[in-house]
Amino acid sequence: MSDNPSENPIVENVEPPEVKLTAPALSEIETTWLVVAKNRRGNRDWEALMQRHPENTRRCYEDLSTAPTTRQPGRVFPLKGKLYKGAWEYEVTKGDRVFYVPDEEQLKIVVYYAGKHPNSSPTP
Repeated sequence: MSDNPSENPIVENVEPPEVKLTAPALSEIETTWLVVAKNRRGNRDWEALMQRHPENTRRCYEDLSTAPTTRQPGRVFPLKGKLYKGAWEYEVTKGDRVFYVPDEEQLKIVVYYAGKHPNSSPTP
């Protein structure tokens, strides 16, 4: 995959302050969706999660970049309520979560939270 945006149209979907989410090491995934962090802090939190749980975050990244809106009971599901319209939750481990919003038109995932399971779901 090239770093030249003209050769890689999916990178053109990244707009500041979004940053491309750091891919797990040895990630040879055929991606359909571009996965970005809402901001640098989100990517930093994701990187910390990768350090703590490399296998689980690899699986999460694979799922987000290939089939982010496929429900997995107890693990991947859309959030309910007006505040969370369009937002999804991914259970990385028993105590860690990733919250994201898929954009089906741009085939882009915006991760807005990655880390310890919060007491209440963060809003996008």
